[in-house]
Amino acid sequence: MLYRKIESLIDEHLRSGSQKILLIDGARQVGKTYIIRYVGKRLFTNYIEINMIEDSLGAKLFAGIRSVEDFYLQLSMIAGDRMKEKENTLIFIDEIQAYPQLLTLLKFLSQDNRYTYVASGSLLGVTLADTSSIPMGSIRKVKMYPLDFEEFLYANGMNDIAVTAMRGKYERLEALDGSMHQKMMDMFRKYLLVGGLPDAVKAYIESKNIQRVREIQNEIREYYAADVSKYDAERKLKIRRIYDLIPSNMENRKKRVVAQSIENKKGKIFADYQDEFEYLISAGIALNVQAISNPVFPLIESAGKNLLKLYLNDVGILTGILYGNNIRAVLDDECSINLGSVYESVVASELAAHGHKLFYYDNRSKGEVDFLIDDYDSLSAVPVEVKSGKDYTVHSALSHFVKNDDYHIQKALVLSNERMIKTNGKITCLPVYDVMFL
Repeated sequence: MLYRKIESLIDEHLRSGSQKILLIDGARQVGKTYIIRYVGKRLFTNYIEINMIEDSLGAKLFAGIRSVEDFYLQLSMIAGDRMKEKENTLIFIDEIQAYPQLLTLLKFLSQDNRYTYVASGSLLGVTLADTSSIPMGSIRKVKMYPLDFEEFLYANGMNDIAVTAMRGKYERLEALDGSMHQKMMDMFRKYLLVGGLPDAVKAYIESKNIQRVREIQNEIREYYAADVSKYDAERKLKIRRIYDLIPSNMENRKKRVVAQSIENKKGKIFADYQDEFEYLISAGIALNVQAISNPVFPLIESAGKNLLKLYLNDVGILTGILYGNNIRAVLDDECSINLGSVYESVVASELAAHGHKLFYYDNRSKGEVDFLIDDYDSLSAVPVEVKSGKDYTVHSALSHFVKNDDYHIQKALVLSNERMIKTNGKITCLPVYDVMFL
């Protein structure tokens, strides 16, 4: 099976005996059901799984549930022989968003404390916003993403000893030797092609067939774009249009979403598409990077709402759209191909998977910095610049940025293809694969 970091979190929570119900949120096809099922069956003698989307399309046993007693009664019809004690009975409520009232019911199931529970779903941000009673004190909500680069390395046979050794070198700011650097860059470029969706990673490992990988990615992309059941036909079209525009926006110099281009209507502003943006972000199929006007810690205090960059949640989907089955564009690092948007996309997904909220800086006179993240150790913002070409030492906007004393910048990072790690003042240049350690 594929190694997932979230496995240890699920394991720890279910062993803890906590009354809080673990709620795993994330886009479809990122592996939520598989990893919960794997841990649940390993830890509990009596494992009960109910998929609420399947129920909504079939028997609808849980459609009208409003009380704990009713929930147990319906559950007993399909799993009564496995409803034992809390210590040995796990009830996994999958795709819980199909019945929003069950999110409220989690509070009462937690208080009842009769069994151990775990739940998962997508669109939980949207669903919780429409829920009359949000059970925040009774749940532990955790976001799950596609495989990050470190997980991809493990999937491809790299062991913990090698990754730990590389982490140590990163922490000491020591470069890898030439051969190891080449191996890591080769794996990084393959990650750009394959991405982190579990089915695509498995297909790559088993077949090394890029056409099969692309078929899976295209199927999932179409599924993401079509899965807008919550909204009416007009809004579905707007969501699909915004989603389809993400790759072309990434190829633009500014990479920002332009509200007027969504429907090609002058006068349109971000507020006109607030629900559509919220859907894509809450569904986990797009990552949002907000503009910052005053880049000081904590960044959220000065985030702008009208300037936004969107990235696809998986870099493999992006390279499939841009390059199709032509792997040479990525693997050979062709001089004629600008991989800037691809590198930025993978850095965005990596930072998000590591728990960072994403921001960027854009000043008309001083230029743009690709990413800003909060550093809770130094209580300052850390600018991150991403370079896909050979001009990694050219970063005038970043250089001006770190010299501004008002911003209290302690350190800045440049990620590139370069092997050597170099520090010049506050700016440290790192190999791009070291993003897995940020």
